[in-house]
Amino acid sequence: MTFEALTYEVRDQVALITLNRPKTRNALDLTMRAELSDVVTMLREDADLRAAVITGSGGSFCAGGDLKSLSESRRPTTANRKRIQNLHTWLPELVDLELPVIAAVDGPAFGAGINLALAADFVLATPRAKFCAVFGRIGLVPDMGGFFLLPRIVGLQNAKDLVFTARTVEAEEAKSLGMVKEIVPEEGFVDHALAFAGRFKNASRDAIGMAKTILNRSTESDQRTLGEMESYAQAVCMESDYHHEAVRRFLGKEQLAFDWDRADD
Repeated sequence: MTFEALTYEVRDQVALITLNRPKTRNALDLTMRAELSDVVTMLREDADLRAAVITGSGGSFCAGGDLKSLSESRRPTTANRKRIQNLHTWLPELVDLELPVIAAVDGPAFGAGINLALAADFVLATPRAKFCAVFGRIGLVPDMGGFFLLPRIVGLQNAKDLVFTARTVEAEEAKSLGMVKEIVPEEGFVDHALAFAGRFKNASRDAIGMAKTILNRSTESDQRTLGEMESYAQAVCMESDYHHEAVRRFLGKEQLAFDWDRADD
């Protein structure tokens, strides 16, 4: 499939999605939104993938919505509502993809861009990365899943701080808030993210996928419900070929196929 506003490639079972509108700092226009929806479908349906990396070109992750294209024609309220609703057909699918998703952030992740980054499982950021829930500066409320993602990641009080003030957060503060997992050098930051993602290559996609689904439900479910989800998932995993082979290796004192602590050996 050919894309206009982004690029898509697969490197050694890791998908690399690059937002590619550098003249607009990779602002989200309607074309990019539609193409991201297509990409999410591709990620979900490709059983050979083990992880995905989302990044931006030209020294920016994503500057948010493309205000120029959105303001060219003023739409009625119902049309604006429909446009935002369309986001929520594919954004939850991105959050719930049953494989690790890494956002590699360099430069601004503003507005919708901050929420696109937070939709990933892990955010790796360069020292010049900046995050801002900028909506309040132009009289808007967060979209692109911000009301769901922000409070779950940074806590309710910090989410209110970021939304009410619409202030810019540097990489170090973003890390302290739990938005960023790791700060990586600017040079080769995409390669660093690909290497991080590649460490999942020998993991069980089924086990990680089911664990991710349950973890994503953990803040909105009670213990008994999570216990039922856990029991079904574990029953499936215990009968998998992957698990039986891992047990055989363990009992035979062989190195396991997936061992994060030894992945760099």
